Amino acid sequence: MTALPSAGLIDLDYWVLAPVLAPALGALLVLVVDAIAPRARGLHLPIGLTSLGAGLGALPYSVASATPTRTLCTPGPEGRCFYETGPTGLTLQLIALAASLLVLLMLGPGTRHLDRMQRGGAAVTVALVLAATAGAAMVVAARDLPTWLVAIELATLPAVALVALSRGRGAEGGALSLLMVSLTSFALLAVGIGLWVLATGDASFSTDTLRVAFDYPERHRVLLLAILFLVAGLGFKLSAVPFHTWTPQAFVVADEPIAAYLATVSKAAAVGAAIVVLGPLVSLTAMGRDDADSIRLVVGVLAAASMTLGNVLALRMDDPLRLLAWSTIAQAGWVLAPLAMLTPSAVSASVAYLLVYVLGSLAVFGVTAAVHPRAEGAGGRSLAAYLGLARRSPLLAVVLGLGLLALAGLPPAVVGVVAKIAAIGPVVATGQWWLVAVLVVNIVLGIAVYLRWLLYAVRPAPADAPTTRGERLDPGLLIALLVISAALILLSLLPGLGLGLAR
Repeated sequence: MTALPSAGLIDLDYWVLAPVLAPALGALLVLVVDAIAPRARGLHLPIGLTSLGAGLGALPYSVASATPTRTLCTPGPEGRCFYETGPTGLTLQLIALAASLLVLLMLGPGTRHLDRMQRGGAAVTVALVLAATAGAAMVVAARDLPTWLVAIELATLPAVALVALSRGRGAEGGALSLLMVSLTSFALLAVGIGLWVLATGDASFSTDTLRVAFDYPERHRVLLLAILFLVAGLGFKLSAVPFHTWTPQAFVVADEPIAAYLATVSKAAAVGAAIVVLGPLVSLTAMGRDDADSIRLVVGVLAAASMTLGNVLALRMDDPLRLLAWSTIAQAGWVLAPLAMLTPSAVSASVAYLLVYVLGSLAVFGVTAAVHPRAEGAGGRSLAAYLGLARRSPLLAVVLGLGLLALAGLPPAVVGVVAKIAAIGPVVATGQWWLVAVLVVNIVLGIAVYLRWLLYAVRPAPADAPTTRGERLDPGLLIALLVISAALILLSLLPGLGLGLAR
């Protein structure tokens, strides 16, 4: 693929970088427009949607290459590329950009959320979403340690501001919790990076230097410690147990579309970061070397603990956003379980599951945005609000059903069934039967979690219940729900399409 030279020092291909540059430039343009024309409030959201659409439109340029697409390369035979995207990275960029676009649609246009539920004005909210999305798109392709660390923090810190700007009760406390977790995560990641450089002598995620480090016992131990620190730091981003405590606190105080962003785009960035870290180990395993048993065990235990605790506590929740927070923790376990196997097929299975999880979660969060029209905050929402939903708003009930069934892995949302099978496959192939048993138990627990909510929607409301108002489908929210539903139906009819994207 042709690259554009820049001053003879580094090769740049702006088309390859477009999924990162488009939202970054969009955020800058939104702020410039707001400074020049503060009364032009109607321009901010279209600029955000256009920039995300441009990033999505640039992805086919990289897809056309049969080999990994590289840029930011130093010249010469010993040159290195600091930006590389293969099929997995492109799928993660697709997930991050598309999910962000859908979140912006849920916020506006024509919805109450952007103007009434977020402080600071439309420009600030849109710019923060775009900036975080640029970080999420960058982290999956960064191959040097400093850029990777900056990208993962860029994907996180704007989310803290988005929670703080929500008008829900307790938003400041939720944002403070998320900020403290982000600082702790950054410290762990920084220590892990330092140990990685100490063990490998290399400031990039390279299979060659990793192989050399594994061959020396002293370096081997330091490298394992580095990976454990990196996994712990990313555990906060993934909401994996025991690094999960911020998740319910942040979700319940945020506006529903902002909580949807935390549950989807932020998780896509974290999964991408984890794949970049574990990618060299996957390559070593594919070569027949078994140097990472301890890493496989640690990540597997994190996955098992996350899905089990998440599902058990989600069964006890009455607040829909608190339930979704614990559901996010449980689903993080499902994404981690195949990734823990450190095989190429496991990476594809993890990304395929993430794709289905993001679609299902966006569907459910979109419905909660319609059912709960005010800034209720912590304790202001209840599953009782969904009683009689199927009768008074059939469209919302159908979308909710599709999302919940996809997350549960039940037909007619066949894509959820396929995703569960894809996630279990690498675990079975690797012979980790204890983890297979945990996965099977959590399939049953997950079904109970999501069917419990769905039963509220199909049951009629009590005759003496007050009339429920607020399910007004604003234009942006309606478009988002229709797009999400169409995607879930299409992937259920053609489940191989989702698996093909991940591969």
